[in-house]
Amino acid sequence: MNIIRARLIYNPTSGREEVRRRLPAILQRLERGGIETSCHATEGEGDAIRAASDAVERGFDMVISAGGDGTLNEVVSGLAGHEKRPALAILPLGTTNDFARAHGIPKRWSDACDLITKRYTRPVDVGLAGDKYFINIAGGGSLTELTYEVPSKLKTMVGQLAYYMKGLEKITRLQAIPMRITAEGVGEFDEEFMLFLIANSNSVAGFDRLAPDASTNDGVFDVLALRKCNLAEFIRIATMVMRGERVMHDPHFIYFQSSSIRVEADNRVQLNLDGEFGGTLPCTFSILPSHIDVIMDEHGESTYRGGNGSGRGLHL
Repeated sequence: MNIIRARLIYNPTSGREEVRRRLPAILQRLERGGIETSCHATEGEGDAIRAASDAVERGFDMVISAGGDGTLNEVVSGLAGHEKRPALAILPLGTTNDFARAHGIPKRWSDACDLITKRYTRPVDVGLAGDKYFINIAGGGSLTELTYEVPSKLKTMVGQLAYYMKGLEKITRLQAIPMRITAEGVGEFDEEFMLFLIANSNSVAGFDRLAPDASTNDGVFDVLALRKCNLAEFIRIATMVMRGERVMHDPHFIYFQSSSIRVEADNRVQLNLDGEFGGTLPCTFSILPSHIDVIMDEHGESTYRGGNGSGRGLHL
């Protein structure tokens, strides 16, 4: 068996601190699967970016992101700028784990480790928001601020419930914002929006019906923008989302696909990139096709949900 050198970058506070508790067992399981693994525990914002970039420069064959979507975003940001990039593996031990949900990567740590040892990879697209990277979702508007406004201590204590608690707190203060959305091959929309979402995968905030046709290997984003609506209409739409119903064709939404989108606003609008604060508008969003090889399930099956994978895959 060929020995693969991996660098595991983990957030010790993610997912009720499961990574910290499971670390010895994780390393042992990877070692038995032929993956010689060393570790880096993140110590603050931006640390995973530096650690991932350092792993590339040190010649590791694989980088493993262990934590939530925020940790994954930083690891991707550290890898994406290099010309030669090692394979990316994921231990989805955070609160939501949208990218893992969309790609058949199991949430149970032992199953995820076994998947990594199989080393089946598939190329995925990476998004650019100005000069910042994202791999799953970019968005703007009051509700998209939820994921980085929820304190990490609260997420550790109550998990996904923390987002619903924060959402109830904000719902009466939601307001539409005048924005201009210009999309290559589509046109321009100049009106008031509650929020916009630029999806690279079909799992957004734990839901897979917001952008059900989105794929990380099709070279385009799926864009959803919610037009101005009153509180009753917003609650109706939110209820549809919670029930898993498709909302993309609701008259309150604009939906399209494009590889290049420009969003502008006269007021200050914060950006959310993979659940983290990503600056403010204006911003141009573009796509880097098949930019990183990610280790995932060959058939797209997952403990989150069942499904069929598509596309060409390679083995390390």
